[in-house]
Amino acid sequence: MNSRRSFLKTSAKTLGGLTFCGCGLLHAAETQSNGPKRVTPVFINGKRVKTIDTHSHCFFQDSIDLMGDEAKSVYPPTKGGPEHFIKIADRIKAMDAQGIDMQVLSINPFWYRKDRDTAAEICRINNQNLAELCAQRPDKFAAFASLSMQYPDLAVQQLEYAVKKQGLCGAAIGGSVLGQDFADPKFHPVLAKAQELNVTLFIHPQSTPQLADRFKGNGWMSNVIGNPLDTTLALQHLIYEGVLDKYPQLKVLAAHGGGFLGSYAPRMDHSCFISPQNCNPNIVLKKQPTEYLNQLYFDSLVFTPEALRHLVAQVGASQVVIGTDHPIPWEEFPVEHVMNTPGLTNSQRVAILGGNAAKLLGLKA
Repeated sequence: MNSRRSFLKTSAKTLGGLTFCGCGLLHAAETQSNGPKRVTPVFINGKRVKTIDTHSHCFFQDSIDLMGDEAKSVYPPTKGGPEHFIKIADRIKAMDAQGIDMQVLSINPFWYRKDRDTAAEICRINNQNLAELCAQRPDKFAAFASLSMQYPDLAVQQLEYAVKKQGLCGAAIGGSVLGQDFADPKFHPVLAKAQELNVTLFIHPQSTPQLADRFKGNGWMSNVIGNPLDTTLALQHLIYEGVLDKYPQLKVLAAHGGGFLGSYAPRMDHSCFISPQNCNPNIVLKKQPTEYLNQLYFDSLVFTPEALRHLVAQVGASQVVIGTDHPIPWEEFPVEHVMNTPGLTNSQRVAILGGNAAKLLGLKA
């Protein structure tokens, strides 16, 4: 088995001036009296704090090309969409502008409808390019692997290779595979392998296509409601189906603050009491549903200091990490968001800014 260090040394020599995945051009983030105050670099109690963004994206054109006629649908119709392809120096400049020292890159799955060979090749290209990028600047980049989750046996092989041979720190998966939840036993081999390898599965939603007609109309509800709902359903299935009891050491990181659970989780604790006929008597959870949130991880992309304060109160400061969704400009002041959240101690701020992510993903703090 190649070590991560040897892989990084050999791969870094081959990169030259390659152009990789990138970030969107940041809006001008000038310090204003009525806006967030830019804090970069970050010092707390006189000590430099390393900031780690666990939720940032990129694309590689050669894998998208394998989608054929569907390739155009891969590009997000948003600000920052075209800027997913830029040079490394530009990405680092944008990170510096946000006060982010390190990004953990991921690619939202767009290959779940593809046949086995095509999906395998898309993931191979993605993972090789991600590994090479991390090899060139291991101080700035880490990455989640791409997996062909529609073929769980293949996904197990891809995950093991990506972690052991390529030095990636886990894998990014959707909220489901075309509506099939990861709580389904067919996906358990992937969950078991992630637990065995002690790596993280990063759940990133892809809307909730079953509600496509309801999402029509003004406001981009397929994203604003559909994405958080997709993550919420994914997590609740893992909880209610007893999957987190079966794999108690499984590391799961949920995008966008875990969807709606951060604000409305306690309703879960009452469901089987109110309506036992809607619960499976053969599934006996080891603890209250809300208690499982304390073993999951959540990014900080919840927009306001009060929302982040509440998320921390619900799941614990040790379970929250920075997430920006870069290059899509959902959160342009990630450090300030944490620093301005009321009720956090300095040690909790240090943890959320980077300490938790370093521990979760095996990165240098």
